[in-house]
Amino acid sequence: MNRRFPDALKKMHEIEIDYYHHDIDFEPYEEFNSKDDTAHWIKAWTGNESLDGREFLIFGQDGSGGYVAFWLTKETDDLLEQPIVFFGSEGELGVVSENFGDYVWLFAHGIGPYDAVAFPSLESKTIDKLSKFAKELFPSHEDTPKQIIQKARARYPGFEKMIQELCR
Repeated sequence: MNRRFPDALKKMHEIEIDYYHHDIDFEPYEEFNSKDDTAHWIKAWTGNESLDGREFLIFGQDGSGGYVAFWLTKETDDLLEQPIVFFGSEGELGVVSENFGDYVWLFAHGIGPYDAVAFPSLESKTIDKLSKFAKELFPSHEDTPKQIIQKARARYPGFEKMIQELCR
């Protein structure tokens, strides 16, 4: 899989949003974490020295240091079709969305990665700039946050268990 930061992700992260004002705990990156940084992180997060984290491309974090990443699990060269997952600093873990289009719609509804995992029933609130972006790039992905999160969990029900089994 190519490690080039997708244009759509760059554009999303360039949108000037006061995440704090919108109660979204998110810090966007301008590039993926390096392979070495990702390997170091997954070993520390799981306590498993045999892991290298190559199936994760980290592209953002929350204020406590929890990471948001593409999980490279589908057989596709289109990175935006890969699921997005969250690894919290306090052990929170889960699939955020089935793909990037759904992820963008979560943000358009004011739901960040941590919230999607820890508070999946959180009330949504539209963020105009992100809603406009979502409608332009991913109109066919428009759903409620609850539908997006439920769809992702149904598609990848074993993610949390798989990761927990890697922990030492």
